[in-house]
Amino acid sequence: MLPLYCRKRILLLGENLSRYLQHSSKHNATTGDGCDQVSLLLRLCEERHFISPDAFHTRTCVYGPLGTELKKNILEQWWTAATRSRARVFGINTSVHTRTCKESVMIVNYRTVQENLQQDSFTTEEALRLFFQNSMSVRSNLLQGALQQYIQALELVSRKLPFGLAEIGLCHQSNDQSFGHSPGCLSEVTESSLVWFCSPRTSSQWMDYWARQRLQWWRKVQPDADIDCFALGPSDFSLCDVVDKDLKDGTLRGIKVLYKFPWGLETLETLWSLGNTELQKTYQGTHSKLQCRDGRKVVVPHVISISGDMDKGMLAYLFNSLKQLKKTDSKQKQQTVLKLHPTLTPVKVALDMGRGSNSELRQVCEGLLQEFLEEGIPTWPGYLDTLPLSLENLHTKYDEMGVLFTVLVSETTLKNGLLLVRNRDTTIRETMHITEIKGFLLRYMYASENL
Repeated sequence: MLPLYCRKRILLLGENLSRYLQHSSKHNATTGDGCDQVSLLLRLCEERHFISPDAFHTRTCVYGPLGTELKKNILEQWWTAATRSRARVFGINTSVHTRTCKESVMIVNYRTVQENLQQDSFTTEEALRLFFQNSMSVRSNLLQGALQQYIQALELVSRKLPFGLAEIGLCHQSNDQSFGHSPGCLSEVTESSLVWFCSPRTSSQWMDYWARQRLQWWRKVQPDADIDCFALGPSDFSLCDVVDKDLKDGTLRGIKVLYKFPWGLETLETLWSLGNTELQKTYQGTHSKLQCRDGRKVVVPHVISISGDMDKGMLAYLFNSLKQLKKTDSKQKQQTVLKLHPTLTPVKVALDMGRGSNSELRQVCEGLLQEFLEEGIPTWPGYLDTLPLSLENLHTKYDEMGVLFTVLVSETTLKNGLLLVRNRDTTIRETMHITEIKGFLLRYMYASENL
């Protein structure tokens, strides 16, 4: 058997949204409508620029333009909820490389290993020992980085509890076997992490508090308005308790945030109540430096770790927003719409043009595009597409992209300045003067972000 330093997990291949979707479409537990939904989303994600077609063959993390923006929007919302709206949570950024963490993952250069093994002066064991001793590992979670910044962060809070450290970053983790991956194969995951330091006497209450907060965030239901949701189906998100009984120090309490995919429940986020064991392991021999003030008492804080798989969370929002609506005024029987929340959808407006003087209409579109972009309105320049589409097919395309509004420039615009504006969610088409459209869009975006 190889020595301990050789038994580190070796990172071989990446993971991404397309791998989830590909496996899910073949999953034995997925039948009927669920299978149709998976196949539909798989096609939509590839055709509408959420994932790159190359992702199916390279098995690497390849998002398309819309997938990249959607993920960025989700991460931005998480960061705002975790740090910008809380006075005692601080953002950190730790190194992806590590030499100390037991949970680290080593990325192996096959050619370097082969060259070491081929040298006659080394035995196999010596060559491997030399290679691993001079190699860097990468993290499998963000917890250790937060623990290592704990003492430094104490200065920010005058050693008073509670407080938290938040981070978003890439980690390398074992693949979930529910997706049928080979044992030992690891994946690159964008992880969100909130590590909360609190008094031992209140750790149980804080655990329950954060569980409610995290479920509420995934559902995005405001305390006083159940209508403002990231999710169209908030009930698809749920909580469940988990207990790890294999620990030498006793049991470890955990709570999972789950999403009900067509093939079954999957974990989006996990909360663990770690006590103070991990903190003391990180700072062995420095017990006094760990102490904080809890009222008049001096204690070593308990740690609550909240970690989420944001790639899987992105997939959950895609499934949750995918809707097929019946159409009564068209030859098509169903209308497929990606009803992403306005704050999440990658493209707010699509600019296109009808038939007419292409050069003049394009000049109008280019002027509007510049105005929108200067105001920070994410806009898709559909007028640059050389493939002409009927108005119905145009709406189908933008509905599948999740675009909120389609603005159509036509000959009427050249004559009297009127645009045709279509709303994704209501499918209502209305005329609007070209001087009003920017203000209308800005008011809508502001209202959506502040509901």
